[in-house]
Amino acid sequence: MKVGFIGLGIMGTPMAGHLLDAGHTLYVHDIKPVPAELTDKGAIPCPSGREVAAAAEVIITMVPDTPHVGAALFGENGVAAGLSSGKIVVDMSSISPIETKEYAKRINDLGCAYLDAPVSGGEVGAKAASLTIMVGGPQDAFDTVKPLFDKMGKNVTLVGGNGDGQTTKVANQIIVALTIEAVAEALLFASKAGADPAKVRQALMGGFASSRILEVHGERMINRNFNPGFRIELHQKDLNLALSGAKALNLSLPHTASCQQLFNACVAQGGAAWDHSGMLRALELLAGHEIGSK
Repeated sequence: MKVGFIGLGIMGTPMAGHLLDAGHTLYVHDIKPVPAELTDKGAIPCPSGREVAAAAEVIITMVPDTPHVGAALFGENGVAAGLSSGKIVVDMSSISPIETKEYAKRINDLGCAYLDAPVSGGEVGAKAASLTIMVGGPQDAFDTVKPLFDKMGKNVTLVGGNGDGQTTKVANQIIVALTIEAVAEALLFASKAGADPAKVRQALMGGFASSRILEVHGERMINRNFNPGFRIELHQKDLNLALSGAKALNLSLPHTASCQQLFNACVAQGGAAWDHSGMLRALELLAGHEIGSK
């Protein structure tokens, strides 16, 4: 296919690379220079989203937050300005389900289909083409784009209509945040009690407490490697979506709120760009103890 890709950051660059490796023609745009690793493979840089949309059949956006998607789609020389009837816009960012429905309507009014398709799996999953992709939108558009999704991820699910993909991603981020907090508390407890947290993690990996987060983020905590990964400021954004959505739905999400407060504490310590496993550092500050210290 002729594919457009807008947003070539930590996640977008390897995702776009997989599409190039599969033989698709790729038109790309970013506010920063296009990475050489993509142009070396044949990616075609475009000066704006408008040119990307005019050239491609399917246009993918992968940017940080709701306003960035709005600007990429509907700003001056944005995607909408280059669309013609029958094209498909796919937003793979993690943004507001409510705004997603409005964006979808505006794209539909131009005679084009819209899919919201946020991902989970982080930089590791993006590089390994093993992302979980949660999709909202019409079946026929999903069927058309599914071969592209299959080059970027392994668990691809059409959840429902527009907005449902983003709702699923918010639910995912609630689980991830709470599990990071649980792993951090457990390893901090073990370390403060005098046990070797690395060996504790190894033992737990064989039991009912085993999880992908214990495996990957637990190792990050023990090695004190808080380079992203997935930045705390982005997870804060996702939990804001959860908490604002909960308020609108008259729901209480008490532990989601607690995790957000721990992320806030990390940001106050200069940790907005830490990997989200760095939530541990807020708990260490409360404990007056770092994992691995005597």
